[in-house]
Amino acid sequence: MTELSLIIRSEQPIDAEAIERLHERAFGPGRFARTASRLREGAGHLLELSFTAMVGTLLVGSVRLTPVRAGEVPALMLGPLTVEPAFENRGIGAALMSRSLDAARAKGHTLVLLVGDEPYYSRFRFKRVPPQALQLPGPVNPMRFLALELEEGALARAKGIVTPLPKEG
Repeated sequence: MTELSLIIRSEQPIDAEAIERLHERAFGPGRFARTASRLREGAGHLLELSFTAMVGTLLVGSVRLTPVRAGEVPALMLGPLTVEPAFENRGIGAALMSRSLDAARAKGHTLVLLVGDEPYYSRFRFKRVPPQALQLPGPVNPMRFLALELEEGALARAKGIVTPLPKEG
């Protein structure tokens, strides 16, 4: 079998429908009820910090970063990170994560939050949010509420409820 080359590129508006179908296959209809999904509703992710993984013309992965406020501190909410099930365990998720975090750092962002599996995200230096430091606007397992400081001390400055920033325009 020949190896197909993977290309990580910035998300384009034309990708929206394919990404939505990918999310549907990966997460099912229950995805809309999740706290992280509800937080992203109406906020609009940042295309310059969101990336897709392509194998030829096939979109096989996606990661998005959405601007939020963590109390009074500007932050980003990562997710969803999605890889086409047939392409899992090939490093695509890690490549998408690295690209989006590098882009966020380069743009001067200081804090990235997510709800996810600590064993997976710890390799990117995500750590559990300390109890009572930040709250999401809905139920979430506190063991899965993670943060990555892109600037030292950013998480310590973030206190209160995480809220979405409304879409511009």
